[in-house]
Amino acid sequence: MKNKNFILVVLVSIIFFFLVSTTYYWESFLGILVMPSILILILVFFILLFILFRNIAFAVKEKFKVRARIILIFILITVLGLTAYKPSGIIDFDSLQGRDLLIAGAEGAANCTTTFKLKDNNKFYERSICFGISEINGEYYLSGDTIKFKNINSHSVKDSYDFAIIRTAKFYKNEFKRSLLFLEMRRIQFLNIYLLKKMSFK
Repeated sequence: MKNKNFILVVLVSIIFFFLVSTTYYWESFLGILVMPSILILILVFFILLFILFRNIAFAVKEKFKVRARIILIFILITVLGLTAYKPSGIIDFDSLQGRDLLIAGAEGAANCTTTFKLKDNNKFYERSICFGISEINGEYYLSGDTIKFKNINSHSVKDSYDFAIIRTAKFYKNEFKRSLLFLEMRRIQFLNIYLLKKMSFK
């Protein structure tokens, strides 16, 4: 096989794997462009898969005598295999940001979702997925029953939260009385999202 083709495929494979592994960090910068970017990565995945099968066929004909082709096949199998096994990347970057003390989430129209997390290192993260991805992060501290935010950063959202209140909401459904915890966050209006996980803040 030609040396320039070998180098090109290896470089594309490495760049592809790097982008897939770091999507957690760069996808919130793209906003509505994140979906086309993901589609491009999916297209590249199938192109590399085609190249893999093509080179396996050539390797069989050559009786696996071409070392460069064997190396390329190994690289492609590794990259594509890890991507298929861990499509969000092999590193859990969310866990590296700290232990979750509180997780809340909401789902709106068109399957738009919002996830809000408080970490044990006094950091908070909110990620919204709706025709794109936006993220808000910063620091928090407790003041009585109120969670207050400071040093807020946002890549694509102008407004940010001032504070949050955790309260119990009671309602009737199917004649059974249930009690749920809500995380109530205020920008201009209140936003209620289901409290999915809560641990001690002490």
